Amino acid sequence: MSLEEEVNTQRKSIRTDGYPMSIGELSTMYRDGELELHPEFQRFFRWSPRQKSKLIESLLLGIPIPSVFVHQRPDGVWDVVDGLQRMSAIFEVMGILKGGDGNVLPPLAMEPTKYLPSLEGKTWGANEADQNGIGGTLQRVLKRAKLDVKIVLRESDADTKLELFQRLNTGGTPLSGQELRNCQILMVNPATLERLKELASEENFQAAIALSDRNLEEQYDLELVIRFITLRLRDPDATLGDLGPFLDDQVINIAETDDYDWQKEQEVFRNTFKAITDSCEDNAFRRYNPERNRFAGGFSVSAFEVLALGLGYHFEDAAYVPPDLVEKSKSLWRDHAVIQNMRGRRSGERLKSTLEFGRTFLGP
Repeated sequence: MSLEEEVNTQRKSIRTDGYPMSIGELSTMYRDGELELHPEFQRFFRWSPRQKSKLIESLLLGIPIPSVFVHQRPDGVWDVVDGLQRMSAIFEVMGILKGGDGNVLPPLAMEPTKYLPSLEGKTWGANEADQNGIGGTLQRVLKRAKLDVKIVLRESDADTKLELFQRLNTGGTPLSGQELRNCQILMVNPATLERLKELASEENFQAAIALSDRNLEEQYDLELVIRFITLRLRDPDATLGDLGPFLDDQVINIAETDDYDWQKEQEVFRNTFKAITDSCEDNAFRRYNPERNRFAGGFSVSAFEVLALGLGYHFEDAAYVPPDLVEKSKSLWRDHAVIQNMRGRRSGERLKSTLEFGRTFLGP
């Protein structure tokens, strides 16, 4: 295929439109549920009050700001693909932004800016007489300010939409692999993402992995769920390559499978992490120090691959009874070399060792 043919083919895979829209129009769409801000698309509420105030300053002064990109779903609703922080800041100032629990957040009290120091302490204001409000005239100015909205139409294929999202977000705070993966899942089948989140919220799972705040913020717990359901029955000898693209492909296959057995996966997942927390509490995936007879340190992905995936493999059999997991966890670090020298090894090479060993190590 020639370069010209490649260009013509790829141009057909994405359909876009775009036009200026006032903040008033966009806020009405948001209130009516026609414009959605998804935490899955970007890190939610990452901007500081100062950054939000500077955005409002730009809008009030007519300083241009970057375009907002949205993805038009089959039902016509727009998902914000790039510009979530800008839109959430505007809606928070207006007092209409919904938090993660669905409740409306209080209007933002702004901070002074370089050109508008009198913004300090100002809020949207409930009425003209509100001394702390920005005033009805400036409210109207803000609502009439226009943003350039680029629309990725529903006819575009999901892979192209994800590629667009990735390219648009290379200049800001880098997203984790799982945050990008969430976007792809959401574009293909939102119900799959909800299923994965439901598993990730399981109390025993969260207690067992005991991740740091940063890992949780980057949704590493959700990635561990995907690792569990895609790797627990996988042939260790099968070619894996890089783990990230493998997880991308596998979870999209799951999202596109209408009859995927979520009930079975949920049962195995719950049995696995109940057994782990009942025996080991939050120590299963920490390193064991035989000299001090204690578990210490942070989460070990190699221990997760041996213990969690090994148990998940055997819990496929409803009659399976796990061994003494405390002793097994200690023995993993004390008596075996399988995870001692994993640092620096590629994921495919590491998983071949940990998957094989875990199934034997935890076998009946």
